[in-house]
Amino acid sequence: MTITEPALAQRRALTIAALGTLLTLVAFTAPLATINPTAATLGSDAAGKTWILSSMSIGLAAALLTTGTIADDFGRRRTFVVGAVILALGSVACAVSPNTLVFVLARVVQGLGGAAVVASSLGIIAHTHPAGPSRARASGIWGASVGAGIALGPLVAAGLDRIATWRDAYWLMAVATVVLAAVAHRRVEESRIETPRGLDPLGALLLATGVSALLAALVEGRQGWVQPVPITLFAVSALLLVAFGVTELRTRSAMLDLRLLTQPAFVAATTAALAAGAGIIALMSFMSGFLGNAFGIDALGAAVLLFVWSGSSVVTALLARHIPAQMTGSVQLAVGLIGVAVGQLGLLGLSETSTWVRLVPGLLVAGIASGVLNAALGREAVASVPAGRAGMGSGANNTARYVGSAIGVTVVAVVAIPTGSPTDAALVAGWNTAVLFTAAVSVVGALVVLACRTRTARGSAGVRP
Repeated sequence: MTITEPALAQRRALTIAALGTLLTLVAFTAPLATINPTAATLGSDAAGKTWILSSMSIGLAAALLTTGTIADDFGRRRTFVVGAVILALGSVACAVSPNTLVFVLARVVQGLGGAAVVASSLGIIAHTHPAGPSRARASGIWGASVGAGIALGPLVAAGLDRIATWRDAYWLMAVATVVLAAVAHRRVEESRIETPRGLDPLGALLLATGVSALLAALVEGRQGWVQPVPITLFAVSALLLVAFGVTELRTRSAMLDLRLLTQPAFVAATTAALAAGAGIIALMSFMSGFLGNAFGIDALGAAVLLFVWSGSSVVTALLARHIPAQMTGSVQLAVGLIGVAVGQLGLLGLSETSTWVRLVPGLLVAGIASGVLNAALGREAVASVPAGRAGMGSGANNTARYVGSAIGVTVVAVVAIPTGSPTDAALVAGWNTAVLFTAAVSVVGALVVLACRTRTARGSAGVRP
């Protein structure tokens, strides 16, 4: 069967968009399996480890909405290419970082570039794939690329750390991202909306600084929650985030149209992304370091265990297009979150004598559910916003995911890592507490999604909510 030129262009766009998302997630998850050797090389303390795991999330959260608007207004291909170059530059900076501060700042730069890649990738897919079966299939492939990036990042970093050094993973990412940028510039058709909304630099600044202040307050709070520094940071964060909301309501070029918060479909998709980040992604981000400290499992062994979760999510996301059409997007989101919670509870109850085999069933269940969730999130992010605003929908959805991840990683580290020199028993007890927290986040997210679905049904029936 001959493939027509439009179909070939469609495949190229999907392949490049998915690979860009995959590389961003590889960069995001690379430190997970090598957090202990990375921290040892950079001289990082417990707070430094937390910042290493959270810092790329800050860049992603700060820039996803802005880069989504830039992609829609000024060109999705152009935004994708520029973002890939910035991601490569951040990777080079990570590879040569001499200390924790420089590495954390480099990770933030990676997040800024990755935000442009991810936000524009879903915009490219929405432009090239019309709503219906074609977009459902493309969204499943995009969701699989998320899981594949999460799977490959720890394996690549741990494998290179074993044969050389963890720094080589960042050199490899830089080269791969530059190659992808060159291919995208030549092979992806440019697209943008007809009526630009304009940029919102003040909103972007307020969101970035507000989230950063909140994370800093959570990290500093481990030294005492009633100390002046965390209290001040919490207050500053609250003021900045309130100012962000006020700014978005008043400006004509808001990067987030707050009227969308009255739309149940948008609230459901955004809440599910937030719960995914603060739930399963936060727990998996912490797992590798925990396994090394409590059970002596090396970086490669921890990466293989992470692959049990992420690899199974890839397979499920690819198969998600076969889910019957009667199961709506909101139902898939809720089912995915409930399944993730069940899988996390399967990781509960570890003791000092537990082995890695004890983790496998829970990781498999959580991985299968994550695949359903990722596939639905990619589709609902675009479907829950007005036509032509795919970049904003992608930006809002992924912002929620990575804000949730940054906050979740910080909270998990706070509740799971005792101060001082913790014993193995204390580390295991902290893990069990962290599992309860992240499972609860997943359940609450599912309940909110179901509540939004009920509200939508009432609205469709003409019943006032």
